[in-house]
Amino acid sequence: MPDSTVPATSLDPAVATRLKRNSDGLFPAIAQQYDTGEVLMLGWMDDEALHRTLTTGRCTYFSRSRQEYWVKGDTSGHVQHVKSVALDCDGDTVLVKVDQVGAACHTGDRTCFDAHALPLG
Repeated sequence: MPDSTVPATSLDPAVATRLKRNSDGLFPAIAQQYDTGEVLMLGWMDDEALHRTLTTGRCTYFSRSRQEYWVKGDTSGHVQHVKSVALDCDGDTVLVKVDQVGAACHTGDRTCFDAHALPLG
């Protein structure tokens, strides 16, 4: 789907028109622990996933491999309770501040960024 196309969804049109999507109609969503600032994970959303996230208080993502929606924690119990959602200045990324219950990463780590720090210098 071209970036200029706004898909049919229940998402507020004022929000939908600000979003810049990739060719698959998706945009990245960064999950951050609301009280510590810890970056937990990156997932993908489309307009419907964002709408569900905003209206249910639980993070909903779109699985690129399975081509379906998934709510964080429905199978693992590691739920993300949404505290706030912000759109970046370019409209191409959302920041979802959450209260993470359990591990955020599918590997069982607290965050998806714990295990593989890259060397500097």
